[in-house]
Amino acid sequence: MTATVHSSPFGRTRRGEPVERWELRLPSGASAAVLTRGATLQQVRVPDAAGDLGDAVVALPDVAAYEDADGYPGAVVGRVANRIAGGRFSLDGVEHRVPLNDGVNALHGGLEGFDQRVWSASQVDVDGVPGVRFALRSPDGDMGFPGTLEAAVTYSLREEGSAVVLRLDYAATTDAPTPVNLTNHAYFALDGAGSVEDHVVRLAAARYLPVDANLIPTGELAATARTPFDFSSPTRIGERLRDADDQLLRAGGYDHCLVLDGPGTLREVGTVTGSRSGRTVAVRTDLPGLQFYSGNFLDGSWRTVQGRPVRQGDAVCLETQLLPDAVNQPLLGDSVVRPGEEFTSTTEYVFSA
Repeated sequence: MTATVHSSPFGRTRRGEPVERWELRLPSGASAAVLTRGATLQQVRVPDAAGDLGDAVVALPDVAAYEDADGYPGAVVGRVANRIAGGRFSLDGVEHRVPLNDGVNALHGGLEGFDQRVWSASQVDVDGVPGVRFALRSPDGDMGFPGTLEAAVTYSLREEGSAVVLRLDYAATTDAPTPVNLTNHAYFALDGAGSVEDHVVRLAAARYLPVDANLIPTGELAATARTPFDFSSPTRIGERLRDADDQLLRAGGYDHCLVLDGPGTLREVGTVTGSRSGRTVAVRTDLPGLQFYSGNFLDGSWRTVQGRPVRQGDAVCLETQLLPDAVNQPLLGDSVVRPGEEFTSTTEYVFSA
């Protein structure tokens, strides 16, 4: 049995733009809902160890809550995820500037990134599985980026044995050279509420990117062994979160890109398990990096659909991506897409209990 697709109005933005909610629902009752504003993963409901359905990501109740929320909850961010140092970069000898929105940096696309745009949506087929494709045109000069970018992300939901697989397929083309780095900024809270410090993490990443005082990668690919960033064996998020480690102190916790092991093909790169619910999410991706963020800046201002505040450490982000600031640091990889090329990537979140 495959998922069914349902769309419904979800409200309007402050600009008056209508926002739709598209829900993918499996016969078991498991579901994922995505908003056209920001192509935002608004809700994922999957079973816990007792078989009871519940939220696995932080879900906010309405458009106003998403517009008021700092931190990009559930959104697809771009053109360039993560930080661009100084909000500037050069391509083919021409300097481009992105509006600063993170101190001296541009974060997740600048002041008005893809998370704040209303995407178009249409039902599609993904390898025989129903899905929803969200598309956005970003014009030349948008937030300082060159070239008109045609971006899309397709969500699909399927069963794989007893597991539920949420798949995200990203694509982008351009008519002029431009950096592209798309990711989803969902906040996972596998126990549904409360701190995630007891969530147990395993990640296949022998290296990570240390950051400077502005949280920009220094360019070093450092070994995770014998550091708080070593999740090669299952480890509680909170186990080393408060270690006297300079990198953790700079970021207020984990907010670092882990360099994933393995080839650039779709492979499992790690798991996170909620200690109380028994829910596990495994991450598969063909991308080289994963920004691991322990919710350091959550301050209780968000309220979930149940009305609960989301405080510091109540969620964790698993943002699969190209390595950050690569447009300024070629040794970290190539994030530039040119005319005639297509950026594509796939990430799957596999939920089980």
